[in-house]
Amino acid sequence: MTTTEARHWTAVCADGDILPDTGVCALVEGVHVAIFRVGRPQALYAIDNVDPKAGASVLSRGLVGSIGERIVVASPLYKNHFDLQSGECLEAPEHSVRAHAVRVHEGRVLVALA
Repeated sequence: MTTTEARHWTAVCADGDILPDTGVCALVEGVHVAIFRVGRPQALYAIDNVDPKAGASVLSRGLVGSIGERIVVASPLYKNHFDLQSGECLEAPEHSVRAHAVRVHEGRVLVALA
C-alpha cells in the first residue's frame, strides 16, 4: 500500500481554477488526467481523461452528476458513466479508467498517479 508521503505529487492548478461541478484536464507525468470539483461540500476527484471506447481525451468535459449514491461523469462521446471515486464504467466495466489521488496543499491542486 502506498502512503501519502511516498507518492509523487504533481501540482496541476490553483485550487480556485476548478469551478464547482466541473472538470479540467491536466498532463501529469505524460498521462491525461481529468480533475473534478463536485458536491456539497465540494470534493476533488481525479480519473484518467481518455474515454477508453473512443480513445479521445474528453472525460473532463463530461457532465457530472450522480446515479444513486455514486458521483459520476458522463462521457461527452458515448455517454458512458464513470464513477469518480473508482473510475469504474457503470455500463461496461471493461472500459473502466484509473482513479488517482488528489488533494489541495497550500492553495494548489496536487495529483498522484495510481
